Amino acid sequence: MRKFAPALFSALPGYGRSDFFADLGAGLTVGLIALPLAIGFGIASGVTPQQGLWTGIIASLVVAILGGSRFQVVGPTGAFVPVLFSVVAVHGYGGLALATIMAGLMLILLGVLRMGRLLKFFPYPVVAGFTSGIAVIIFCGQLNDFLGLGLKMPGQVPKQIAVLTANLDHVNWHAIVIGALTMAVVYTWPFITRRVPASIVAVIAATVLPYFAGWPVATIQSQFGGIPAGLPDLYFPAVSLDLIRELMGPAFTIAALGAIESLLSAVVADGMTDTRHNPNQELMAQGIANVLCPFAGGIPATGAIARTAANIRTGARTPVAAIVHALVLLAVVFLAAPLAGYIPLAALSAVLLTVALRMAEFHTFVELWRGPRADFIVLLATFGFTVVFDLTIGVAAGLVMAVVLFLRQMEEVTHIRLITEESEDPGTGSHSIRGKEIPSDVVLYRIEGPMFFAAAEKLDMALRGSGHKPRVVIFRMRSVPAMDASGLHAFEG
Repeated sequence: MRKFAPALFSALPGYGRSDFFADLGAGLTVGLIALPLAIGFGIASGVTPQQGLWTGIIASLVVAILGGSRFQVVGPTGAFVPVLFSVVAVHGYGGLALATIMAGLMLILLGVLRMGRLLKFFPYPVVAGFTSGIAVIIFCGQLNDFLGLGLKMPGQVPKQIAVLTANLDHVNWHAIVIGALTMAVVYTWPFITRRVPASIVAVIAATVLPYFAGWPVATIQSQFGGIPAGLPDLYFPAVSLDLIRELMGPAFTIAALGAIESLLSAVVADGMTDTRHNPNQELMAQGIANVLCPFAGGIPATGAIARTAANIRTGARTPVAAIVHALVLLAVVFLAAPLAGYIPLAALSAVLLTVALRMAEFHTFVELWRGPRADFIVLLATFGFTVVFDLTIGVAAGLVMAVVLFLRQMEEVTHIRLITEESEDPGTGSHSIRGKEIPSDVVLYRIEGPMFFAAAEKLDMALRGSGHKPRVVIFRMRSVPAMDASGLHAFEG
């Protein structure tokens, strides 16, 4: 394995004053962008706002110091929301904490085993399918607070839609106005200036309006008792073999999502900066961060593509910018926690609705519909199973379908042809049969393509179709790039 080499260590030699001020400006901006997202994703995941904030603080510090990317910004993300909400609903926070630690250990193991390049084995239709599915899940899950209903929502989208539809006559119009105002500011503020994050301006405006107007809307203070200032209490989850077995599936899903999203984010950063990250170092750092977060009451974290891109666009040069981002969140906890309690839940839900709308890759449905039909089927299956059932089933269904369709395509490119004196023989030199007589008791076949289990039946069909039982069968296999045990067994038969 390549030596332990965090990106921060390679960035510090020659680090100067101009670098620091560039990182300081970027970190302050990204910290303000991350503030409502950390709080919102914490609430959406079924935990408290402060748990989302402490996740952003601890995970970002750990990955900034130990990670393999110079620009990665880490925190709670939308990809985790469906899984975390389900785990909390069934096992409580104790189960989520244990699952997060298990996922962190899996990520560390992936990094140690140099599995950072595994991302290339996830087909694009699967990634686009579950990303769009997550967007729909987040969108539907946030409508409860956006509409001011204050209901206890089920975990699955079809049930959520049924509950929302049945309670439409109980909506809080003040909450809807606040949510609509928030979304309007998020979308229009960038046309005025990009120096101040739109989400912060939107949340401030949406907080001031109901406070002075006296509107009865749910806030962080009324729903969660505010955000406690100061350090969190240490938390140690209960551990048992039975619970570990039950949480193995969710932990694997969290680890897989964390690996995929963090490495995708690092790849995006590489493309924007013409740099190259160390994927194995990044996985180990992400794993360590997820092992540590639960002891402070945190939830799973991963590289956030939008925050990482914003970090680069605002001038970040080294991981110091991500450290500044974490310190901004820390300052909010210690200095502005009482003020954060006045934020309406409708405003936070509106911010997450905009995240969901930007996260959805529905343009991919149109693109793949015009392309290979197999890719569109994989996309649709992953999306559908993710929305109707859950993320684990969606990803599994998409991968299985992608593998099956790929095997079918590979089977179709394998050809077994009978060579006769009259047929064209691409062979050259002494191996060519051009101008040579093939004995009547000899049959000659040319095999092209991989000879594996899905194509093995073609050999039997070719032999049966020869019309007679020859004394000698010759197979020309110079065009066979690979063979498995099933293909070899077909020759023995």
